[in-house]
Amino acid sequence: MDVDYRLAFNLAPVGLCVSRNRAIVDCNQQLCEMFGAARELLIGQSFQVLYPSADEYERLGARMSPILNTKGHYADDRVMKRANGEVFWCHVTGRALNRDAPHEAGIWSFEDLSSQRPVKAELTAREREVAARLLDGMTSKQIGQTLVISHRTVEIYRARLMRKYKASTTADLVHKLMAGA
Repeated sequence: MDVDYRLAFNLAPVGLCVSRNRAIVDCNQQLCEMFGAARELLIGQSFQVLYPSADEYERLGARMSPILNTKGHYADDRVMKRANGEVFWCHVTGRALNRDAPHEAGIWSFEDLSSQRPVKAELTAREREVAARLLDGMTSKQIGQTLVISHRTVEIYRARLMRKYKASTTADLVHKLMAGA
């Protein structure tokens, strides 16, 4: 059976892209639709155009490198930005083609989670990072280690999130984050 890999890439039910040095080399139609941008406008662009802020792009890239070096792959849920400026939750999975130079070349998939997890509150970049780790079930100490901040700082951000989402407990906050309430 002949398999048309180009057709499979183009018609995949998730956004796919091939990257080189954190720039988009190629992407499929689903990725273009998800981010609301024409393929011609994405090809050659830095992944930074898909992030809510340059700071988040830099911090996440730095955090991914050692994981890609060790495992060769990386996955998380994060807030991304569409071309119109709308932010949304997205599940991102990637594989480095060379573990020794993890950002040199990779294959990435993007799954839009906005129908299950809408972003309702205006969050800062750090609040989005803490929220994503809370959704992963991490403790303040684990989040602090991951984000290279103190667990007390994490608790301050969690308290801000609880106020913004009118949550009375961390479990309530996680529920509201997942529901977009």
